[in-house]
Amino acid sequence: MNQKQELEVRRAADRIRLRVLEHTVSQNGGYLSQACSSADLFATLYMRVLKLAKLDKPLMPKKFKAVPGPKQKAVTGARFNGNGSPDCDSFILSPAQYALVLYAALIETGRMDARAMKEYNKDGSSVEMIGAEHSPGMEVTTGSLGQGISQAAGIAFARKVRGDKGRVVVMLSDGECQSGEFWEAVQAASYHDLGNLICFVDVNGFQCDGKMTTVMNLEPFDDRLRAFGARVFRIDGHDVQEIERIAKMRPSKKPTFVLCDTDPTRGLPFLKERYPKFHYVRFLDPKDRERYRGYYEKLAAKGDLTATAAIEAEKAAAEKAAAHAAGKEA
Repeated sequence: MNQKQELEVRRAADRIRLRVLEHTVSQNGGYLSQACSSADLFATLYMRVLKLAKLDKPLMPKKFKAVPGPKQKAVTGARFNGNGSPDCDSFILSPAQYALVLYAALIETGRMDARAMKEYNKDGSSVEMIGAEHSPGMEVTTGSLGQGISQAAGIAFARKVRGDKGRVVVMLSDGECQSGEFWEAVQAASYHDLGNLICFVDVNGFQCDGKMTTVMNLEPFDDRLRAFGARVFRIDGHDVQEIERIAKMRPSKKPTFVLCDTDPTRGLPFLKERYPKFHYVRFLDPKDRERYRGYYEKLAAKGDLTATAAIEAEKAAAEKAAAHAAGKEA
């Protein structure tokens, strides 16, 4: 991607963070750190990587009717993505608590109508707090953490047998990778040569009970994955250029894992006061809620967050230095 495209992706990522912050304040709670760590990944995937079905306009989610059964067909959120087309990618969001970040990404990339958020977490709505298969952008119900990659591997196997051109792209969180089911899926995907499976892991270093290394350390995570037969890359998870570069590399015979080292307070540094409990933000004190509302209003008025401001300042400085050097040469 060129410089202009990079700025567009980074601005979209910042808007995702800002939208999730606003929603967290208005709903008195939300998965905010997940937006900080994964917004760059979501923005890059939806704007630069995923092969998606074309839409005439942003979609409005339908109401949830009933669980699948003899009189009710299963409904998925795949129409917000590739809609099951053989030439399009399947996108599997494994940690369903990231659903709010996914919804924000769909809105910011023009795939979901922003009015859908008025139905968030309401009875009868498909826009659930913990996404399910019928939720926008969700293609399966990922259940307990660790089940998402198992289903993704099965889908990848079926698509390989059918000869589909589309890949299966998975987004995982590092905490769920502690489960045995995750490692069984990696082993199976490697054994069956599922080169059409690419997994991005948000390695933000924290989980529900605090810091990953104090619960169950996964490191050296990349070496362990390689030992299970996968092709592995480890990158800065906020580097949108690198995310795109890795995603567009020629597929390997084996499944690809991209470990994205991220910051759970990226763009919203005031979250650091909550260390090490970043998993969910709930305001028990009304004063805290108003304080965060103030943060949101200031950031919304400013129009950008740390990530965008930093890259623009860096590039402006580089351009100024280049112009100055050119002037000296002249």
